[in-house]
Amino acid sequence: MKNLKIFIITGISGSGKSTAIAAFEDAGFYCVDNMPVALLPKFLKLPIKSSNEFNGLAFVMDLREKEFLSKYRSVFDSIKESGCSFEILFLDADEDVLLQRFSQTRRHHPLSHGKTLVDSIRIEKERLHDLKAAADRIIDSSRYNVHELKAMIMDIALKSKKSSPMNVYVLSFGYKYGIPSDADLIIDVRFITNPFFKPELRDLDGENEKVRNFVLKNRATKTFMKKYLDLLDYLIPLYEKEGKAYLTIAVGCTGGKHRSVPVARTIFDHFKKTGVQINLLHRDITS
Repeated sequence: MKNLKIFIITGISGSGKSTAIAAFEDAGFYCVDNMPVALLPKFLKLPIKSSNEFNGLAFVMDLREKEFLSKYRSVFDSIKESGCSFEILFLDADEDVLLQRFSQTRRHHPLSHGKTLVDSIRIEKERLHDLKAAADRIIDSSRYNVHELKAMIMDIALKSKKSSPMNVYVLSFGYKYGIPSDADLIIDVRFITNPFFKPELRDLDGENEKVRNFVLKNRATKTFMKKYLDLLDYLIPLYEKEGKAYLTIAVGCTGGKHRSVPVARTIFDHFKKTGVQINLLHRDITS
């Protein structure tokens, strides 16, 4: 455990701690939300068999646990004395922003028992004043939307230790069998001349060289492939920067056997050469 990067995520309720822990999880960290602070030293001594698969550990700790304030100092000190280093990320936000967020989500503040929301927010800020002062990094999420905040946290996680890159999946499919439910980008290639109507090609699939040449040497296909690959070259780094863990590019034709297959294969081969972590699946090639 001592070799793993450890982050303690804490701060004001409604400031974006859930978004932060999701970003760390997508960055390949082992994450625990609402971790009882007294259990942290014991947890760090556990022999996680697959610890080499994680880029670090991230724990959310805050006032949802009643003993957090009274115990966090001694626990954190004992962890440092044991030789484990960690970084405290404190998330905060302006009072008016917090009021708006609680109003939108209709969630209860953890200190709201018998108090107004405004009073609860102010009391929490006061109680966490010392922890905020001791934090290694303070993030004011007031002017960030969810995606911007996640991207910022992801950047912190990535810089702390190299993490798993975004996984890209290229999927060929047939519209007659339905659009893939997990597709992020869908491209319809039914404008390409259909090999199905060539008797010598009808019983072959798009992985066959004859069908592949028929599809890819088509003038319209050549123009399309250049433009679409240029678009994907532009988009994929942006999706990765935004913190997306998975991206599925679905390529569809009528039956998913002829035209979509070589197009999907070309996309796969293009990005395989660039080092993108990419996978290929022909969903309906045998249907």
